[in-house]
Amino acid sequence: MNKIVILGRLTKDPEVRYTPSQKVVCSFTLAVDRPFLNQQGQREADFIPVVVWGKAAELCGNSLAKGHRLLVEGRLQIRNFDAKDGTKHWVTEIIANNVEFIERKSESANRNQNFSQQYPGPDAGAAEAAAPATKSPMGGLGSDVPFDEEVPF
Repeated sequence: MNKIVILGRLTKDPEVRYTPSQKVVCSFTLAVDRPFLNQQGQREADFIPVVVWGKAAELCGNSLAKGHRLLVEGRLQIRNFDAKDGTKHWVTEIIANNVEFIERKSESANRNQNFSQQYPGPDAGAAEAAAPATKSPMGGLGSDVPFDEEVPF
């Protein structure tokens, strides 16, 4: 079985092209965080090329922009070709079957700003200090998961 699911952010606006037979194809690259920190304590990312065909390609081309967060489901494809200079090149990419729009980058920033305004930290004034420190926008159901962390699958 060849199935892959990735969650990441667009590194630049998608590119839409038409084949000579008038099929639409959209390509973009997702930055996907690795699930561990490097030796300097920082996250690294992999930059994974994605290809979408048909109506989904049109929708992606018309709706997406750099920074949008996407969940992509598809299959891994590895192909090769000979360049004009005679060297062999290998291309690894995901052929998407399903693309879900998770959020725009601006929505994430606004959500984090609104959350900090609604639920101030320990530096808040006396009125906010009287409120429970663990108040959750989910009404006490589950725990908050920051949007910039990995989603466990």
